[in-house]
Amino acid sequence: MPTFIKFNLEQQSIELPGTRTAGATGHYRHSAFQDGLIDHIREAPHVKTLYDMFENSVKKYGKKEFLGHRPYNRVTKKHDGYVWQTFEQIHKRVNDFGSGLMHLNQAILGHSQLNRWSLGIWSTNRPEWSISEISCNYNNLVSVPLYDTLGPDAVEYVINHAEIQMVVCSSNHIATLLQNSAKLPSLRAIISMDSLRDDPAMAIPGASSAPALLRAWGAEKGIKVYDFLEMEALGAAHPRKPSPPREEEVASLCYTSGTTGQPKGAQLTHKNFIAAVSTNVESIVLGPNDTMISFLPLAHIMGRYLDSLSMYAGSRIGYFRGDILTLLDDVVELKPTFFPAVPRLLNKIYAKLVAATIEAPGLVGALARKAVAAKMANLEAGKGIHHPLWDRLLFNKVKMALGGNVQVIVTGSAPIAKEVLNFLRIAFGCVVLEGYGSTESMGTAMLTLPEEFIPGHVGAPRCGCDVKLVDVPEMNYTSNDKPFPRGEICLRGPHIFTGYFKDEEKTKEALDSENWLHTGDIGFVDNRGCFTIIDRKKNIFKLAQGEYVAPEKIENVLSARCNLVAQLFVHGESLESTLVAIAIPEPETFVPFATAITGGSTSDVAVLCKDPKVIDAFLKELEKAGKAGSLRGFEFVKKVHLSMDMFSIDNGLLTPTLKVRRPQVKDHFADQIKVMYDDLRACTPAAKL
Repeated sequence: MPTFIKFNLEQQSIELPGTRTAGATGHYRHSAFQDGLIDHIREAPHVKTLYDMFENSVKKYGKKEFLGHRPYNRVTKKHDGYVWQTFEQIHKRVNDFGSGLMHLNQAILGHSQLNRWSLGIWSTNRPEWSISEISCNYNNLVSVPLYDTLGPDAVEYVINHAEIQMVVCSSNHIATLLQNSAKLPSLRAIISMDSLRDDPAMAIPGASSAPALLRAWGAEKGIKVYDFLEMEALGAAHPRKPSPPREEEVASLCYTSGTTGQPKGAQLTHKNFIAAVSTNVESIVLGPNDTMISFLPLAHIMGRYLDSLSMYAGSRIGYFRGDILTLLDDVVELKPTFFPAVPRLLNKIYAKLVAATIEAPGLVGALARKAVAAKMANLEAGKGIHHPLWDRLLFNKVKMALGGNVQVIVTGSAPIAKEVLNFLRIAFGCVVLEGYGSTESMGTAMLTLPEEFIPGHVGAPRCGCDVKLVDVPEMNYTSNDKPFPRGEICLRGPHIFTGYFKDEEKTKEALDSENWLHTGDIGFVDNRGCFTIIDRKKNIFKLAQGEYVAPEKIENVLSARCNLVAQLFVHGESLESTLVAIAIPEPETFVPFATAITGGSTSDVAVLCKDPKVIDAFLKELEKAGKAGSLRGFEFVKKVHLSMDMFSIDNGLLTPTLKVRRPQVKDHFADQIKVMYDDLRACTPAAKL
């Protein structure tokens, strides 16, 4: 089970003396590491690269289970339980697969560049994803994750921009790559994670098999097509010694998908990865008895950072089946101790638990309300998250929803409501951490402490990161604000990326001359040295009365506090004085809410979305959420349009990292936005004169 190192809750970070400059706070640093930032794993100083890290783990934990997955059973037509491979078994596969890659590159494709070339990896989380990445680390190659949900245009851009010669992918992406091969001049080989061997049980007399057709199609395009096991066999027949990287060399190009423009390739070095892992070793210690569920996309830095933590600790990593809708079934099967998540998933879990406990009818609801009140009182008094009576009667059963063994839940990527955080703490009787980071900071910059019982902030800087706040005068945020300094959050430390690949202009925008990363997020730091995110510098606009609005902040506040919302888009214009919104209701909570208003005449969501009474009631719920989130008057939404037209990657309204593409959503709902503003103008006193 994870263990935690205790720090001073009342002074979590300090402002280093003599570091203040005009227009900025001083440098804030973790109070226990005032003398210097941690940039390496102090208990294992020989671990300088990801190659060193895996070698270290194989030596320490060789015969222990490492990577697990649930194979599909064609007889039962269901997924079996988890099947595991040990550190030693994965080590052999890494050496074989890596040798196969190198032999293919040099002897078959005839390339003269032996190292530092880019390998694309394109699939959902699975053992072959990690084997591919570790093989890169063993042969001084650069891994380039391709988002599993990227559209063809973005995949084409990344492959060409990173000059990728080989792509390792799940079989469902092979056809896409071959179909677009004319636009991918650097691509010479595709390696399928799934078997391309013919299955006699699926054979049709006289017909060519699908694998054979794929290989023939590839030959026609001048692209070699192999499967994973073939590449391992090739490597076993032509073994090569590892070619370890240096710590300052780039380990991965992690492309960040913006809401506009092409993705940017963040250059992350081996030193960046090791520095990020070292921050965790100094505070939360995972061990060989821990198990983590891996479902946060490995194409995003947070998923890979967490996998690296588990690898170093000798922990088991169990991959989900690839379907987020069946994730909790995988969690129950795996029984993890460590559960990384994102706010949207936790909000769904929260909504289900609330419905089954404190909102339940009769005696169950009455007992649950009493139990929650008792545990909340203990938590707010700093007495912890356990209760001898109520845990035994109620919450030990609740814990089984996550398998029963979860000790740590960690969340990030977007804000989460205070009430959700605290409810999850007392419901699951475990540590719930909220963190802050980005691709450019290796996904880790700040984190709450395990014993923290005050929600609503993202904690203090980690032991390898300095933080300062820089004035944003156009938004009235300054380092001299009272009661607390406010400004743009800037980060510096050994985990910060080295720049964007082939993009000096964007690099200079992100990193200043002193190597401070300007995040674009606005925050304040309180008297305990804890930081709270309050706004966003980018995507701001000005209303007619001159007030600046950051719509993402408002969306986060409302979505976190209103469980009727699945997706939300807040919009304003410089010629209008008010905000409007497009809301996609969450069917599970919206239907009972709306039918209670309409008297149960229908449960058709599309019909309910058009009912004026339902729309008015929904708007009032958003108003309640806005008040609970302390929004200012001009930040309240005055009109809402309810739609079942979900924002998705397929329709171009979401980025692959599930961020809203604001210009595209505005255009998509242009008619509805116009109608809302016409209605608002018709209701103003001036319009009636």
